[in-house]
Amino acid sequence: MAQQGAIMGFVHRRRRGAELFLLFLALVVGIGAYAAVGIGVQGEVPADIVGYGGWLAALVILAHIVVRVVAPYADPVLLPLVAALNGLGLAVIHRLDLAAGETSFARQQLTWMTVGVVLFIITLLVLRDHRVLQRFTYTSGLAAIVLLILPMVPGIGREINGARIWISVGPFSLQPGEIAKVLLVVTFAGYLVLHRDALALAGRRVLFIDLPRGRDLGPILVMWAVSLGVLVLQKDLGSSLLFFGLFLVMLYVATERPGWLVVGGLLFMAGAFVAATIFSHVQTRVNLWVDPFAYYGEGTSDKGRQIVESMFGMAWGGLIGRGFGEGSPWRISYAESDFIMAAIGEELGLTGVLAVLLMFGLIVERALRAALISRDGFGKLLATGLAAVFALQIFVVIGGVTRLIPLTGLTTPFLSYGGSSLVANWVIIALLLRISDQARRPVPDLSAEPEDGAADAEATQVVKLS
Repeated sequence: MAQQGAIMGFVHRRRRGAELFLLFLALVVGIGAYAAVGIGVQGEVPADIVGYGGWLAALVILAHIVVRVVAPYADPVLLPLVAALNGLGLAVIHRLDLAAGETSFARQQLTWMTVGVVLFIITLLVLRDHRVLQRFTYTSGLAAIVLLILPMVPGIGREINGARIWISVGPFSLQPGEIAKVLLVVTFAGYLVLHRDALALAGRRVLFIDLPRGRDLGPILVMWAVSLGVLVLQKDLGSSLLFFGLFLVMLYVATERPGWLVVGGLLFMAGAFVAATIFSHVQTRVNLWVDPFAYYGEGTSDKGRQIVESMFGMAWGGLIGRGFGEGSPWRISYAESDFIMAAIGEELGLTGVLAVLLMFGLIVERALRAALISRDGFGKLLATGLAAVFALQIFVVIGGVTRLIPLTGLTTPFLSYGGSSLVANWVIIALLLRISDQARRPVPDLSAEPEDGAADAEATQVVKLS
């Protein structure tokens, strides 16, 4: 009891000063990388370094002030990590712009970062309690399905590089799947909180594994069908793997039953085998993964050029890289989006790649930490799902670039060029900060006798879920 009392009496510190110091270091990374690109490529510090650095600093300091005011107990590490990754990504994209000479992806990416920070602030200001999202469990699911279908609608859907995952409305283009993944996490968390007892307790033991009942397999079969639909109709292998893996991870965390992993793994392998056997675009990805050099150079289809050039670039980078401006990352097609990790590997070396992986690992760790200390089941599952989104997307992207798995085509969070991905990931960080703020706040002292009705209302917080 004494130990329990000590735990209940523990109060997290706000740590906003530590966050501000870490943000200063993150700005040094982002602005320093931008200056290094100018020196490496043009031999001088970029003339717009003051304006660029000032705008970047204004964005992150504004985000910090909002967190300090509306989420004072939020995790102090997440925002600096995101600011450092976003700044590094902008510098690498700027370096590729200078090599191309005709593109301005870095300027567009800075605009999208501004939009992302604005939505980050709006999310924190509007959403004062993450448990409110549980009211929108089925609405979020319906909206996610509509967003996934939109690229298939004639007139607004667009096919780029073989994948039909974009929509265009006037001059604006959007990848709805990036927004759908956030809504799916809300849907899965709300659904599993209500039904995890039925999914966890009923079933049959087969060979030391507790398998679920057939009637309970409905949700996982529906998610399996949706992921296959994305794979077949939109030819988007990465999103298909991400959606199915996300649901499987959240289902396992909610029920703590390894049987779900067995059933899900078997369904995934069956779906992957059928897809690789029947669909030509999946066969092509697998063939390029197994032997990319057979599809590289004269006398071949040259479809393996992208992955082979990325392998050459990372090999030339070695341990510490060739330095900004000393490599040839422009030889890799779409280096600013799908293959930005290969560009980092060439110019910053294995050391730079490991540093980036460490920052991504810390984001996932801080998200899981928020899930562990969260006091409500919905918050635990929501934070776990958002951590799984990051972890799965990073594994799929970097695994594809390094040939650990077949190439899929997803973007690297906060590094790759792409407005939809960047904005969605800033919103995810806002949700994680909100959950961690609720989890780290001091526990209300309910033992004291309330003196009046106002004191009682302050100590008790009620959220209506339906």
